[in-house]
Amino acid sequence: MCGRYTSTRGPEDLTRLFQVTDWNPAETLAPSWNVAPTDEVYAVLERTTRDGGDEVRRQLRVLRWGLVPSWAKDPKASSRMINARVETVHEKPAYRRAFARRRCLLPADGFYEWEPVKDDATGKTRKQPYFIHPADGQVMAMAGLYEYWRNPDITSDDDPDAWLTTCTILTTQATDAAGRVHPRMPLTLTPDHYDAWLDPHHHDTHDLRALLTQPADGRLDARPVSTAVNNVRNNGAHLLDAAT
Repeated sequence: MCGRYTSTRGPEDLTRLFQVTDWNPAETLAPSWNVAPTDEVYAVLERTTRDGGDEVRRQLRVLRWGLVPSWAKDPKASSRMINARVETVHEKPAYRRAFARRRCLLPADGFYEWEPVKDDATGKTRKQPYFIHPADGQVMAMAGLYEYWRNPDITSDDDPDAWLTTCTILTTQATDAAGRVHPRMPLTLTPDHYDAWLDPHHHDTHDLRALLTQPADGRLDARPVSTAVNNVRNNGAHLLDAAT
């Protein structure tokens, strides 16, 4: 799975890297070295214009991590839907419509996974976090889905609180450095596949799944880091310090 990641690039960098045309400066997030479920995160997506025309605009949006299906009675289950397995995403009721129509990219510097380690002195098992990231330091464009949920307690569609937009990360079987730590890992896309993945008119699920790749083509570094990251309230670059 991918249950925690880092996202420290600012909107100026992200709009350039992903060729974004629409971004609202009011939607600006602080850098985070400990992105956790239900946090707000940056997402790159494409939407048609409101006038109903064929023009598609690429946007940088702020979404909440943890997908809430449109048919959900309430958003409480979102923390359990932070990942969608690529093997079944096109079939599962919670994800299949979003996979066909509402795909996004979630920029990241890297992600965390935990390995159970036995303490020889105490005999107890503890969780050692690892930071897994592209060896070349490039941005990870994690494959994601997004969904809209309408709050039934708010009568007006024009009220911004009437709508909640959430997202999830697609995962696959882990390999290379990530596989030595945890059996699952996020899927990513290369820049030459951004257009096809984000295109809201592209609905062929077989073709879409073929676009997905391992982060950095499997060229990943994994290093043990401070256990401070285990607490979601901790944040800052020191979380990437080598474990001692």
